[in-house]
Amino acid sequence: MAETRLAHFTQWFRQRPTSLEFWEVVVTDERLVWCFVGESFSSLLLRADVGETGRREIENRATDELLTLNEENFAVPLADVRRIDLDEGSRFRRASLTIAWEDDGGVEEWKLSNTSDGDSQRDVVESLAADERLAHVDSSVAARRRLF
Repeated sequence: MAETRLAHFTQWFRQRPTSLEFWEVVVTDERLVWCFVGESFSSLLLRADVGETGRREIENRATDELLTLNEENFAVPLADVRRIDLDEGSRFRRASLTIAWEDDGGVEEWKLSNTSDGDSQRDVVESLAADERLAHVDSSVAARRRLF
């Protein structure tokens, strides 16, 4: 039986020491598929969202093909996911998404920030929190009440 897509986190980036890595996360009933869609320099003068082509390709591909799109792509079994936290941000602060999972006896945690064109995807986190297949995952949404 084929995997069923439950959700798609789109337009997120991971801050690295010298660059921004753009990632998409496709959630299925079996796993989270992390898809690398581009990288840009951290310098404000050189910063650009270079992930648009990769994002379109992910939308048009079957889930079982996603891992072959880039050597950086990887999957996390749904059973290993421990936490999905969304901070919606504010007018002056980007939304952030933290996903944690068990990995080789430890816990791996990635914090992603929303691109300037992205929305916080509160509805995605809330739908996953309500899905019984993710009952073992701690999910939260923090809404900013202040401007900052």
